[in-house]
Amino acid sequence: MLKNIPNALTVVRFILIPLIVYYILTGQYIAGFIVLTISGLTDVLDGCIARKFNFITNFGKLIDPLADKATQIAVLASLTFKGIVPLWILLIVFIKEIVMVAGASFLYGKKLVVSSRWYGKLATVLFYVAIVCSLFIEYWNTSINSAAPLFGFDDYIYYLAIATTIFSLVMYFRQFYQQGYLKKENLKIEE
Repeated sequence: MLKNIPNALTVVRFILIPLIVYYILTGQYIAGFIVLTISGLTDVLDGCIARKFNFITNFGKLIDPLADKATQIAVLASLTFKGIVPLWILLIVFIKEIVMVAGASFLYGKKLVVSSRWYGKLATVLFYVAIVCSLFIEYWNTSINSAAPLFGFDDYIYYLAIATTIFSLVMYFRQFYQQGYLKKENLKIEE
């Protein structure tokens, strides 16, 4: 029973996604920030619990990064819809995540589960930082002081996050290739 606590926390993150999206779309940026922060804390907490008590499961290895991806894409889509984040950023992230999910699904079909690496986690953290900055800037510019809007420094964090995202995609492909998963004879799906 206790072994499922990290997975239950991950499910909570999925449940929080619609709330975050709602708050962003309705311009309640502080509420969106609070729920996003709760989501992020449950992410950290589930990882700490899983590692400390050895509650790591294959299900958790799959569902935890999926919760990260779903949260990130939903929030970026909301910010794009509001005109805060350019569409091209959302598209790059979406394409990268589709490729990663397809690759993970293929490897899972071969009975392999790939854990996330530091570069993937770094890209996720940078996106969270950029998103939080976007929420704060938008809140400032619409609620606190629209006469003296804040400079969009979040754009530069998004650029860094995009570069890290592309780097992580290349590194995952490199890792899969070095381990032989991308060789022609290994691409056949076992029946």
